[in-house]
Amino acid sequence: MSTEFHIRAGEAADGPYELDIDPGRAGWGHASLRVLALPPGGSHAFATGDSEWIVLPLNGGCSVAVQGGGTYELAGRKDVFSGVTDFAYVPRDAEARVSSAAGGRFALTGARCTRRLPARYGAASDVPVELRGTGNCSRQVNNFGAAGVFECDKLIAVEVLTPGGNWSSYPPHKHDECRPGEESELEEIYYFEIASAHGSEGLGYQRVTPSGNGRGTDVLAEVRSGDAVLIPDGWHGPSVAAPGHDMYYLNVMAGPGEERAWLICDHPEHGWIRDTWPGQAVDPRLPLYDAPAGDTR
Repeated sequence: MSTEFHIRAGEAADGPYELDIDPGRAGWGHASLRVLALPPGGSHAFATGDSEWIVLPLNGGCSVAVQGGGTYELAGRKDVFSGVTDFAYVPRDAEARVSSAAGGRFALTGARCTRRLPARYGAASDVPVELRGTGNCSRQVNNFGAAGVFECDKLIAVEVLTPGGNWSSYPPHKHDECRPGEESELEEIYYFEIASAHGSEGLGYQRVTPSGNGRGTDVLAEVRSGDAVLIPDGWHGPSVAAPGHDMYYLNVMAGPGEERAWLICDHPEHGWIRDTWPGQAVDPRLPLYDAPAGDTR
């Protein structure tokens, strides 16, 4: 199994970015992810280039100023396990500045694109919170940047919260070839944060197996907070949360298709598990939280 697809915390740090993955670093064509750390009173300017971006607070709040596109005040959140957050969309070919009075950490999810859409604010109250699966496959999905929810040109991004002891990204699935109406071709980045408990650091596991397409991605990784896994192709799942430690991951996806869609194919040996879900209850620990009512600004 290759280790090139598992990026441990700190291995892709660059200046103010705790994590900086662009298409060149990943060896693909479209998806990017940066995690920006700002001290109290800190700010950081960046050019969007040929990519569209969503600025998503992981912890803390910030303002996002887009040259010619306005300034957006993001209330943010205490951490990824405490609530849905608001966010800001920044178009390609723009200059932006992220500033934070109290400091914090902010994910910049990006995708190379062709259309230049307007800069916009995304309210936390508009984020659909979905409970997916049942039993020990129960998980929560915050669909802030999902296709059909928030308009982007190429970028698809969601958050997944898996209670300790549960499996998510299960059954294993893939989206590495274009089959109209059946499967999208999408690169994907998983970024992890794991809840600590009783003074111990949390951990989880991520599996990716070759599908016969692309680079033959094969990963079995023990993941901890700040780690990322690159998935250019292959069957991905499960994502396993250790008992007692809730798992968060941010999914960033983009691909070459004209249609912005998340169409997946289940692994033929494991897709049957979906048929068992109607007979089980959703994990009572979910949702960990709901989207707030009303605009948070």
